Amino acid sequence: MKFKKQHTLQDIASLLNITFVGDPSFPVLGMNEIHVVTPGDIVFVDHPKYYDKALQSAATIVLINKEVACPEGKALLISDDPFRDFNKLTDHFKPFKSAAAAIAETAIIGQGTVIQPNVFVGNNVVIGDNCTIHPNVCLYDNTIIGDNVTIHAGSILGADAFYYKKRPEGFDKLKSGGRVVIEDNVDIGAGTTIDKGVTGDTTIGKGTKIDNQVHVGHDTVIGERVLIAAQTTIAGCVVIEDEVTLWGQVGVTSGISIGKKAIISAQSGVSKSLEGEKSYFGSPAGDFRTKYKELAALRQVQELLEKLKQQ
Repeated sequence: MKFKKQHTLQDIASLLNITFVGDPSFPVLGMNEIHVVTPGDIVFVDHPKYYDKALQSAATIVLINKEVACPEGKALLISDDPFRDFNKLTDHFKPFKSAAAAIAETAIIGQGTVIQPNVFVGNNVVIGDNCTIHPNVCLYDNTIIGDNVTIHAGSILGADAFYYKKRPEGFDKLKSGGRVVIEDNVDIGAGTTIDKGVTGDTTIGKGTKIDNQVHVGHDTVIGERVLIAAQTTIAGCVVIEDEVTLWGQVGVTSGISIGKKAIISAQSGVSKSLEGEKSYFGSPAGDFRTKYKELAALRQVQELLEKLKQQ
């Protein structure tokens, strides 16, 4: 998430009522999660396991819960609860605005686009030309839709990320200030849900086709001409490269990547990154040839056990 204007380290520290390390005029341009940070961004970290990763990331401002040596060219914001203060920043720079109409006055809708009855179009939504949005679709604030996109009934784009911190009193939600971005010539089936990014974009690339009842988690990036069949669930922060095929009821865990033109068979569970140009099945998903060898070996073991029983 980039801010509308540049702020200073002093500005942000004053907003959060916390101390800082660095030049008070140090420029702050935005805030992002660690996998999408760029210079000028704030990243938060609240566990020693990830201190080094955050301090060495592309982010130049680190919101952290311990006074540590500040890397050259960077600045620190010292907080007793970085998670809480990151949420404060989201509330300040991307506050929730309630709807005043089924189609917001700030929405932009392109020529030739058809909006069917009972569609909700939130604040600052942009819909391109020649789209068809079927009944009961919900487009949360700031969603971006390209040209020639079809979204079928009951789909929801832009709900919050499923991202929580466990505390003694219960689960604390990390607030979402990102967007959903749908590029040109995408089809989205009925009852599909696509969550917005925490600070960045959940993106569906050009020409991708998504079946009914698919879920795409926050900050996931899906490439061009990808096919995703019904009841597939993709967790947050996944990268799916161009021309991948995911057949029905595939499950994909968070933070992994699937290479270009990979094919994942139905009901497979993807628990680690997979190379492109290969076919996979099973749970955990593995290369077709390897999986067939494993199944053949299991059959041989079973046959051997049956022979031993007969002796």
